[in-house]
Amino acid sequence: MKKYLTSTLLMCLTAANLGVLARGVNSQPRAQFWPTKKSEEFAVKLVKKMTVEEKIGQLVHIGINARFANQGSSYFKDLRRHVVDNKLGGIIFFGAPIYETTHLANRMQELAKYPLLMSLDAETGIGMRFEDATNFPWAMAVTATGNPEFARRMGVVTGREAKAIGIRHVYAPVLDVNNNAANPVINVRSFGEDPDDVGRFGTAFALGIQSQQVIATAKHFPGHGDTNVDSHRGLPIIDLPKSRLDALELRPFKQAIDAGIGSIMIAHIALPQIDNEQIKPLPSYGGGDAEDGSEIVSQGATIPATLSAKVQTDILRKELGFKGLIVSDAMSMSGLTIYFSQEEAGVRAILAGTDILEKPHDVDAMIRGLAAAVKSGRISMERLDESVKRQIAWKHELGLFKSRMTPLDKIDRIVSSPDVNVLADEIGAAAITLVRQNSGDLPLDRSKKIAVLGISNGLDGGLVMSPLSSSLRANGLRFSQAYLQENSLRAQVDGARKAVREADTVVVGLYGRVRSGARNSVGIPDNGAAILRDALAANKTVIGISFGNPYILGSFPEMKNYIVAYGDMPGLQRGAAKAILGLQDTTGKLPISLPGLHPRGTGIQIKKN
Repeated sequence: MKKYLTSTLLMCLTAANLGVLARGVNSQPRAQFWPTKKSEEFAVKLVKKMTVEEKIGQLVHIGINARFANQGSSYFKDLRRHVVDNKLGGIIFFGAPIYETTHLANRMQELAKYPLLMSLDAETGIGMRFEDATNFPWAMAVTATGNPEFARRMGVVTGREAKAIGIRHVYAPVLDVNNNAANPVINVRSFGEDPDDVGRFGTAFALGIQSQQVIATAKHFPGHGDTNVDSHRGLPIIDLPKSRLDALELRPFKQAIDAGIGSIMIAHIALPQIDNEQIKPLPSYGGGDAEDGSEIVSQGATIPATLSAKVQTDILRKELGFKGLIVSDAMSMSGLTIYFSQEEAGVRAILAGTDILEKPHDVDAMIRGLAAAVKSGRISMERLDESVKRQIAWKHELGLFKSRMTPLDKIDRIVSSPDVNVLADEIGAAAITLVRQNSGDLPLDRSKKIAVLGISNGLDGGLVMSPLSSSLRANGLRFSQAYLQENSLRAQVDGARKAVREADTVVVGLYGRVRSGARNSVGIPDNGAAILRDALAANKTVIGISFGNPYILGSFPEMKNYIVAYGDMPGLQRGAAKAILGLQDTTGKLPISLPGLHPRGTGIQIKKN
């Protein structure tokens, strides 16, 4: 008999409990958050009354960047058309100010016949998408602390803040096992390369979210960790047998399912040893989420998991026993649009077992395709009703049929409260991992001439390194500063080279961060890399800090001092600054191995000076 926790007990779930949960024994805790019989009966009755058009609309959830919009604007009218005419089931929000998001969500809820399910990518809390909210460290940083309680607490805050702004479906945690150092899209978004770590920390995060009556989503099933292609730019192919998936990729998902996670997202990845249906690129590229100028990876492949019944129905539903919501990864991603029209992609996904079609590239085309398939009998009414009932039951359980509006006057009492910022800094400090230390180089010798160089794969204009430089200065360090990105001017490159040349010690912030759909998504630009190599060749004291891709040491193996901070979040940058100044203990350990250099678990432990 599985043990069921009340939400109060769940809030107090200890690290020891989570360790038991990770082992998957029969007494593992399970989230007491699932559609009740009452909610299921409500869904059955309502679906019988719905028109075919209303049922089809429920399957489609559009993606938007919310902003202020007059109700007479084309932006507002188009959104209203989708909600009213296309009868959509929900909206996923991307980067936007909080109040505009909640206000627009309320407007759409007013217009919708049935309540909308609002969702958000919130892998690092709602601050992942909203600049005016606290952004927690990436998942890999949380595992580096060694404390699953941090994951649970982060999940509680994420669920609480999401609910406060009208979001009831969170697309997190990432349960991909990142065992491929060349992975261009998962990387630090993963809890690590050990499936038990991923399951333990990821499930703790999910249970924290669901303790707030918000649906958590495990992604990207059946596992996007062992890939070297970004599915925003092409279709990754994982040519592995089922036995390998059982031993590694599927383990964290099984653990989350057993713990009662409400939703699972399916990845655009091909698994030829699971489903060998051959597919070919369309004659012309149908558009997608790749960044402008990015290479589109087009190749012969097999059917993606998003459209495969062998993956979704046979493995996820029947073998693993998952009964919650199956949501697609964005239907606009190039890994799908290279091969399938939006009309066909939506139909194939539903036939495979998907319940929610997230963020179509062409909403109208996808709905047309679904309508035609239902009319022709290709999608049976039974199959259509199955997904609609599942979604309606969750909406009823969330209380959306009683109250779908979100009060704006409570947001600033809940979101980004002081305790949340303290938690983010606490996690950031505990995550800092010292991988290499040359004798005498750390903590920094303040009597030396010091340069701080930031090298970014984004277009931040130097703002990205502000938390690092501000923290160093606030703690009394004097230094020259330079910053480089791919399009830096010659004068900026020359200035950075001069600052490094004249310094005795160079602190290099390596902002090679995960940027989905982008070129050089986890690397650093050549202009900065060249200056770093010159400094290493000159045998200067170089302190390398990875504020993103931890594997970047592989490009500079001669570096004698190397710290991994796992991301550019302010808490991580402040933690790294204090670590190199000797003002805090350094206790983090690598949740991944650095191939040929350092094994998983590496972490030099240092007490503050």
